[in-house]
Amino acid sequence: MSSPAKPAAASQAELKRLVGEAALAYVQAGSIVGVGTGSTVNCFIDALATLPGGVAGAVSSSEASTARLRAIGVPVLEASAVEKLAVYIDGADEIDASGCMIKGGGGALTREKIVADLAERFVCIADGSKLVEQLGRFPLPVEVVPMAAAQIARRFAKLGGRPVLREGVVTDNGGHILDVHGLAIADPAAMEAEVSQWPGVVCCGIFARNRASICLLGTAEGVRTMRF
Repeated sequence: MSSPAKPAAASQAELKRLVGEAALAYVQAGSIVGVGTGSTVNCFIDALATLPGGVAGAVSSSEASTARLRAIGVPVLEASAVEKLAVYIDGADEIDASGCMIKGGGGALTREKIVADLAERFVCIADGSKLVEQLGRFPLPVEVVPMAAAQIARRFAKLGGRPVLREGVVTDNGGHILDVHGLAIADPAAMEAEVSQWPGVVCCGIFARNRASICLLGTAEGVRTMRF
């Protein structure tokens, strides 16, 4: 007699949908919510359309998210019009056990960090592959003023990194992005502080100062909640 078939493992797309829906539990109806950027956040935006009572508005970290929010009828406010947000929902390219993250794979790291800084709580939504013991496996995105790109690349090379200009990419702020490979980021807060003060750096993709408060991690067993 053959054994019963095991249920198929959830796809990455399904895990993103699950954590996007789970994030609704952290959004209060009638509030203004901070919204990040990326494929996992798109799942959250889709779920936001089903929130009973809806939200009063959103502060968005990118033009792409702004368009998607407006498409479901959510008013998008300028960050300058908001003093604080109760919650910011966004994904991560990597997250460690303390809630520090690497972000910027989608190119919106500067605006993401600005909106995150307005929020009292950062809820990270990610699939299980994003959880790492140490940041740096994913290339570190750094937004730079174009004229400083070569200078900053040399600084990273001296640290043992391999900086690569993201070809053909201009951010919503008019900046360029260096993706720095080969870094082992043992002290995220210290590296974020160091890189952020280099002349010509617009934003470093390490989120240690603005680390996650909660991570909703999509796993084969369902949504795992990590609190930091």
